[in-house]
Amino acid sequence: MEAKKASAAAPILVLQKAVQILNCFTVEDPEPTLQQLIKKTRLPSSTCQRLVQNMVREGFLDREDDRYRIGIGLVRWATPGTVGLDVVRLIKPILQRLRDETGESACLYTRDGAFRTVVAVAETRHVVMRPFMVGQVMPIHAGAPGKIFLAYDPEAWDALRDLPLTKFAPSTPDKLEILERQVETAREQGFYAAFGERHEDVGSISAPVFGHRGALTGVLGLGFPTQRVGPNDVERLGPIIARYAVEASNALGYSNPDI
Repeated sequence: MEAKKASAAAPILVLQKAVQILNCFTVEDPEPTLQQLIKKTRLPSSTCQRLVQNMVREGFLDREDDRYRIGIGLVRWATPGTVGLDVVRLIKPILQRLRDETGESACLYTRDGAFRTVVAVAETRHVVMRPFMVGQVMPIHAGAPGKIFLAYDPEAWDALRDLPLTKFAPSTPDKLEILERQVETAREQGFYAAFGERHEDVGSISAPVFGHRGALTGVLGLGFPTQRVGPNDVERLGPIIARYAVEASNALGYSNPDI
């Protein structure tokens, strides 16, 4: 039993030492020497040298002459996380302005398979509200955001096609033919409004957000109780949401004048 504990602890200790080394790299001192790394980490020189050599081999560090810097491999592995954070950081102020202009909760969604997830939200200040939280996951076939994913992301159809279309409320589309008609309307308008598809008392209006390469990056939209916003408000709110979605796309580097 003690031998098993020791073998489990060994990799953790190695990781802790690797973290000690990585913590030596700062904006103020991005290229320390091996001797500086030994001094800062207070590791035995042989241990530090061996770990640094292994980290260079695996792409965690790069070496030039007698100096080291964070490796291109480590930067590449970190990129997916930083891109996601950048999108939220860039679009969150736009959500806040959309919330302030309309008075309703503004959300940014991304897609994972046949589901959509809230990744940023600016909540309404109304007392009567339906809560939207970061990390909230919903099916793409119910609600306005899903229609936008299906209209502009071909992979969304692939994820949905073999799954049952659960009927959450009387207005939930439960046939692909219904969804296809709704999606065509979303393409024609550049936004889509849905009422009572996931909960009978909740509605949503959404529009597409594109990245700098022209692919759909996410969906921006409003969520609200249907007692405050109804179908008669779509003509007023739809173009507003589409305008903010264009602003969000521009913030991400998309400059297509047709959106």
